[in-house]
Amino acid sequence: MELVQVAVSGVAIGCIYGLVALGFVLIYKATEVVNFAQGDVMMVGGFVAYTFFSIWHLAFGLAVLATIAVMAAFGALFERFVLRHILGQPAFSAVMVTIGTGYALRGLVTMVPGWGTETRLLKMPFSATFLRGGGVSIAMDHVAIIITTAALCLSLYLLFKRTRVGIAMQAASQNQLAAFYVGIPVQVMHTLIWAIAAGIAAVAGILLAPITFVHNNMGLIALNAFPAAVVGGFGSIPGALVGGLIIGVVESMAGYLLPEGFKAVAPHLVVLLVLIVRPSGIFSAMRKKKV
Repeated sequence: MELVQVAVSGVAIGCIYGLVALGFVLIYKATEVVNFAQGDVMMVGGFVAYTFFSIWHLAFGLAVLATIAVMAAFGALFERFVLRHILGQPAFSAVMVTIGTGYALRGLVTMVPGWGTETRLLKMPFSATFLRGGGVSIAMDHVAIIITTAALCLSLYLLFKRTRVGIAMQAASQNQLAAFYVGIPVQVMHTLIWAIAAGIAAVAGILLAPITFVHNNMGLIALNAFPAAVVGGFGSIPGALVGGLIIGVVESMAGYLLPEGFKAVAPHLVVLLVLIVRPSGIFSAMRKKKV
């Protein structure tokens, strides 16, 4: 029974990895930029949620919506006023900008009153409660992560497959020039994708906060989310989620079944194995593009 609890915990953490990896993939597909600040955007989302819920005492649902809105606006503004000006430059320039942004965000949060360098507790309404049955006790925090991730994935699927805006975003990510010729505002689509990626990071930060607390280094979880994107296939949205689940379960099982130290190493061994067997990832995107 304890093994079941470890597996569920791994799935929950894998969902967080998958959400962060999803941000990597969405941005890369749209602009061919790897946003190495994605984890730190998640961290800022955690602090914003802490402010709304624990300091300003907004209702939990309202605090979540406000956090997503604030972080989506941040993502849109960052794309519009920072990243757009370096598109077309060598890829190294965009990489350094996103890395620098991550470090800047990590430093800035330590200077905000009420945030600082201390670890903050963001308690959910269901924190410290458990779902028990059949000798298994599962934290409601983990259940909430899994359910929320599933609902978010369904929402994104409907957005990209059933709405004009979603189809336009797909077209802009597959072939920018062709999308422009048929009248799709490519730059607006890029801004929307960055906003969506930041909003997803905010959700990941809110879900992760009750487990790891809120602190300025919580964004380092991206060190495992990036391998998740690689395992799934860096251009594949379903692959990001599946890769996250694989990394999360492997990490949890390694910590439970293997000697100390293997937990940190196991996810990267999985990446090496996948790259050897299938260098493009499990769900590698097709090279053929269509609009």
